[in-house]
Amino acid sequence: MIPRLDPRDTSAFPPVHHALREPNGLLAFGGDLSPERLENAYRRGIFPWFSEGDPILWWSPDPRTVLFPDRLRLSRSLRKRLRRQTFKVTTDRDFGGVIRGCAAPRDAHGGTWILPEMVIAYDALHRRGIAHSVEVWQNGALVGGLYGVAVGGAFFGESMFSRATDASKVALVHLCERLTCWGFGLIDCQMRTEHLVSLGAVEIPRDELVRRLDTLCRQPGPGFGTVRTWDDGLEHLPRYDRPGEPS
Repeated sequence: MIPRLDPRDTSAFPPVHHALREPNGLLAFGGDLSPERLENAYRRGIFPWFSEGDPILWWSPDPRTVLFPDRLRLSRSLRKRLRRQTFKVTTDRDFGGVIRGCAAPRDAHGGTWILPEMVIAYDALHRRGIAHSVEVWQNGALVGGLYGVAVGGAFFGESMFSRATDASKVALVHLCERLTCWGFGLIDCQMRTEHLVSLGAVEIPRDELVRRLDTLCRQPGPGFGTVRTWDDGLEHLPRYDRPGEPS
């Protein structure tokens, strides 16, 4: 049995080592998706993930897949794509467009775990300057992007999408460039996929993640203006030059 969260206490979560081994990381259910509860969850290495018709489920798998921003691995084909400069990149310019793009089914028969209540919840986090998006544009159209949550010096990746070849990878390149510049320590990728591994993601023990988060989440985060938006008013040409990597 897993515990039900107290709907009145947004800080109450079981210790992550109480999470089940099978399914890996299932920790608790219930509660709500308020900004306060979500931020408290991320600080502890916990995230929500559930399907339509299910209660809110909270997870903290072990091991955990992370990407260190300064260790992003760029393939030769991706570097060529970036050199062509066919994309422009912005941040926090169209959060709603990005999360809707991520929520769209990937094929004619597919569903989505980004349910309407999740869209509402992360939009509220965005308006508080906690959730952020990276947008990739081609000929004025939104063709890819990603979104996630930033707490201190840790970024928690939630989802990405592409409507043009490599558009989501371009978004990740730009994100890693900015996070490296700002001194972020890691991107929590949650679950392992071969796609993430090909980009340089690695698995670490959950205990190590929690120790890192305890330090990183105390750091002051970057931002422009009173709501800590990441929109600097510019359209960027994504960079591809990484020291020590062949061009």
